[in-house]
This record gives sequence, C-alpha cells and structure tokens, in this order.
Amino acid sequence: MSSRVRNFVRSLKLRLTLGVVAVLVLGMGAVATLLVQHAERDTLATQRQRQMSETVRTAQVLARRAIDLQRALQVTAAQLDPSTVADSPRLAAFIAAQPVLTEVFSSVYVVSPAGKIEVLKQRGALTFPGSDLSDRPYIHRTLEARRPFISGVVASRITGDPLIAFTHPLVRDGMLYGLLAGSLRLSDRELLADLVVDDDSGSLLVVTDLEGKIIAHPVLKDVSTSIAKQPRLNEAFAAWVAAGSAAEPSGLSLPQRDQIVSVSGVPGTDWVVWRALPTAEVLAPFAAAREGALRLVAGWLAATSLLVFGLLAWLLNPLALLSARAQHLFDGEHDPHEGWPRAQGEIGHLAQVLRHVGSERAQLEVFNSQVLRKLSSVMSAAPIGIAFTREAHFELVSNELCRMLGRSEGELLGQPVEKLYADHADYLQTLAQMEPMFRDGKPYEGEWKLLRADGSVFPAQLRGRAVDPTARAFGIIWTISDVTTLVASRERLEWSATHDVLTGLANRKLLAHRLAEVFEARAERGAAAVVVIDLDHFKVINDRAGHAAGDAMLKAVAAALTSKVRASDLVVRTGGDEFALVLPGCSPDAAMRIADAILAAVRAIALPWEGETLRVGASLGIAMLEAGTESVEAWVAQADASCYEAKRAGRGAILASPGARLLPA
Repeated sequence: MSSRVRNFVRSLKLRLTLGVVAVLVLGMGAVATLLVQHAERDTLATQRQRQMSETVRTAQVLARRAIDLQRALQVTAAQLDPSTVADSPRLAAFIAAQPVLTEVFSSVYVVSPAGKIEVLKQRGALTFPGSDLSDRPYIHRTLEARRPFISGVVASRITGDPLIAFTHPLVRDGMLYGLLAGSLRLSDRELLADLVVDDDSGSLLVVTDLEGKIIAHPVLKDVSTSIAKQPRLNEAFAAWVAAGSAAEPSGLSLPQRDQIVSVSGVPGTDWVVWRALPTAEVLAPFAAAREGALRLVAGWLAATSLLVFGLLAWLLNPLALLSARAQHLFDGEHDPHEGWPRAQGEIGHLAQVLRHVGSERAQLEVFNSQVLRKLSSVMSAAPIGIAFTREAHFELVSNELCRMLGRSEGELLGQPVEKLYADHADYLQTLAQMEPMFRDGKPYEGEWKLLRADGSVFPAQLRGRAVDPTARAFGIIWTISDVTTLVASRERLEWSATHDVLTGLANRKLLAHRLAEVFEARAERGAAAVVVIDLDHFKVINDRAGHAAGDAMLKAVAAALTSKVRASDLVVRTGGDEFALVLPGCSPDAAMRIADAILAAVRAIALPWEGETLRVGASLGIAMLEAGTESVEAWVAQADASCYEAKRAGRGAILASPGARLLPA
C-alpha cells in the first residue's frame, strides 16, 4: 500500500465521513426495520383473520351440502314403505326410479334391520350383494338410534375405495324396517367440489374427521392418511390435539412454523376444515419493497457520502496545512513565525499555540547551542572523561573520554550509550539503578566494565546527574574514570585478607568461613572431614639452614598439599608449620585415602639447599563431621587433638577420630 493511499485511509476526513454515513445507516436502518416489522405484523394479523373467515365460510358451505344430502335421503325414505322393502323386485324398481339420489351419491343402497344390503345401485348398475354391514358403527348407530348419521372415512365393502356414508332410518308407525344410505367416494371429490383446489396461490385446504384422517386433499394419494404427516399442518394439528380437539364452528388460529393456519368445525358433522397459507407468500410484497428501498438508500448514501466528504475536505483543509507545517516545527529550517495557515475557531487557536511553541523551541535551541559550546570548551580541557547524553545517545564527549575508549569524537557522537558496555545486561542494570536516583534528585554512581575500540575491557567508575530531574529530555552529564589500578589494588587487598602471602593458600579467616558453610549444610551435603597437618622436623631446617630455607620448604609443602586434594577441597596454612584441609562431601574412607596421599607427598619432598637435601615429615589428625558434632569449634578441636595424639605417638602418623585409628609411618 502506497503512502498516499495509507494517509487517505487514515485521514480525519474519511473517518468523519464514514462516521456520518454509519450514523445515517444505523438511524435509517432502525426506523425502516421498525416500520417494516410493524407493517408485517399488521399484515399477518389481517391475513390470519381473513384466513379464519374463509375457513369458517368453507365449513358452512360443507355443512349446507351435508344437510342437502341428508334431506335428499329423507325425502326418498319417506316414499319407501315396508312392503316395498320386503319385495326385492319392487325395491330394485324403486331405487332405479330415483335419478336424483344416483346423481348426488356415488352409490345408493338399502340395508335391512339385520344389517344386510338388500339392493345396491352403483355406477348405473343394480345388484343384490347381501353384504353384511352390521359391524359398521355408522350402520349400528343409525339402526339403534333411529336417526340420520354421517360416517367417518371407511373402506367400501364392495370395492375397497375410501368413502363417506350418509344414512337415514326407515321408520313407519314406530316400526324400523331398515335404512336408506348413500355414499360418496372421496376420490371423486363430489362432496368437496370447488372447495379443495390445488391452485398457484400457495393456499392449502384440507378436510379431516375428528381423528385427523384426511377426507379431502388436493393430492389424491394423501386422502385417508393422517394430517399429522402433512409438513404444513403437523405442528398445528399437534397444538389442536393438545388443546382438546375442539371443532369450533367459529374458527381457531393455530401455530405452525412459516404458515398461517386456521381451523373450523363443520356444523352437524364430525368434520374439520383446515387451511394453511405460507407467511412468505403474504410477506413477499414487503421483501420486494425492501429490496427496492435498499437500492434506493444505497444510491442516496453514496451521493450523501461524496457530499459529506467534499464538505469535510473543504472545512478541514486548514487542518491539513497546519499538519504539514507542524512537521517542520523542530527541524530549524523554517522561520518559526512563517508558514502557518490562517483559520478561525479551534484550528486557528491551535495554529497560534503551535506558532508559540515553535518560537519558544527556537529560543531554547539557541540557548542550548550556547551552553553546549561553553561545555565543549570545558570538556576539551578536562583531565577526566566527561560526556553529555540525551535520549541515551552521546551529544558531547571530552578528549579524555575519547582517549580512554580509543575512539575519535566522530565515532562517539550520536552513538547509543549501550554500545560502550561489555555486557548488555550491565547496561540494563545501570538503567534500573539510576532511574530511582534521578527521580529523587540524587546523582548516580556505579562501577561497570566498558569496552574499548580494540575489544579490550576495563573497569570504569560512572557518575551521572540529570540536568533537570523533572525533564529528562534535557539530558544527563556523566563523568567516567578508568579505575583499573584501583580495582587491581582492591582485589589484591581482598585476596590478601583471606590468603597466606607466602604460600598462596587460604588463611584462618577463609578457613572459618568455609567451616561454617560446611557445618550449616551438613544435612544436605552429607559427611565432611577436617584434616590438621603439623610438619615434623621443620624447626631443624629453620635453625640449621635459615628462615629462607624454611620459607622454601613451606612453599614446597603447599604445592604438595594442593596437588593431592579435590577441586572442592580447601587447603589452609593456619600458621607456622601447621596446615589444614577442609574436605566437604567426603566419607571417612575417602578422607583417609587423601590423608595417606598427603603424607606420602610430604615425605617425597627433597628440597636441594646449599649442597644439602632438606626433608620434612608430617603428623595428621582427621575429624569427621558427625550428626552429634555440636559446633565448628568442637569439630576443629577434635582434629587438633587427633593430630596431637599422632605426633605424640611417634610422628609421621595419621590418627582418625572418632573411632581413632593410628596409621604409623
């Protein structure tokens, strides 16, 4: 992405424009959404009421048709006397002479009081099947109650087709002599003609009995199946059953996902009319209107965005000019009073403030330049290293500092301070230490290892003070001293405080410190031993060959001792011709082996001196650090006592205690 595109994307004009457009979109979207939702809700409510009214009307039409069919049976039954029913030829002639019945019913038949079909007219043909219908509930109820009845969906005993039967009892002078029945095949749609229609409106009309078995459906294969299997009506049917299966003639509205469902009972029958209409079809005009409105709003927003962007670009042009001028506020190439845009309001006030800041900055730079020139003169003559740093970079360095670091002034100016440290961790620690000092208005002082240009490292004493503790941007003044000689002297003093000057071995001070450490850590490190060594026949060398020979012998003994111990052991000259060993983590057997090696090494010393060969022996006492050892003093005293006993036993021996074992020479 180019810088121009990046700047445009980040510009205030674009962000304000997007903000305005976002507010407009949110506001208009919220209002439009509320209006559309309200309109959709009202439309759905109106359509539910309309659907319910249509369902009730359909139920009433079905009720009238059922009444007409029953009335046709009633009129015919009144003409049929007992003698005619008893005479089969006359009965057949009577049924054949009833064209009205055969037109409105699929089949017409007369049933005896015993439940057998006496005569049947179906599709223009008369037959005498004699089939027994006494097991049919509607036949039984008609004969028993002596009143008209409409059956549910049943299968024809003759053809097996699903049908509905209308019955009327034959009664005269209180005597029941049969019943007259007419049936409608559901596949012919005779009862529901012009009511159940499969059109393009998306509306579905279904008629069922109270059990939910379909009597009429636009799809013939669904007739006589359960309405619970209808995906557009199954939820509504479940809700209707849960509510008690009330066949209300006034109609009900039932819940069904994505459908408007209404139901109404057919008066005088056990039938129920169901009607379903997809909500998507009802709301389709709103979807089309919403799509058109979105296109219109999108165009309007695009035009508004361009207008707002242009207006903001014109209003914010002084701010862009101010930003461009402010970028050169501190570079010193422009007159601090020139180049500022003329504007009113907040932008004009900001331009005045920045102009004032630029003027003050220019005056401060002049003052700083004067101070730096004076400081540079002082630093060139200073006998110590001096540096002025700002933002952790060198801005001034003295000649002595350049000499100390082996670098020229040009190599140091502008470089980060951390490059002079031998270890970056030391630089970070310096920062951590000096920050709280400067915050409290105190100078910082520390000793660190610095790096010369040739890669050599030297210790330096650093002292620093912030020019202004409250304004760190003003920088820090440093003095740097090479303290190589001082550090070496200090290290020599520190070494001599814990070591014997003649032999280079540890002295009593370091011995006491190491013994205390081992004693405190006895639980973790385990066994430890102290070996006390007293040279035999050393006084003879001093008396006969002189102190120089004695010193030479002590050095030889120190070398012999050091060569026979482990790296973790400590060899100590405790004074005169006495030595000691501290053996941490050492078992009794290992301590005895080391003592044997020490004794052999001392005996093996043959020091040539003025034509003679000088020799010494040694007596050694070993004391183990046990769980019952009370103190360091008791431990050492035990070793001293063992050494004394070894010497008293004849010299040149090793005595280990506790459990004293004497190893003679």
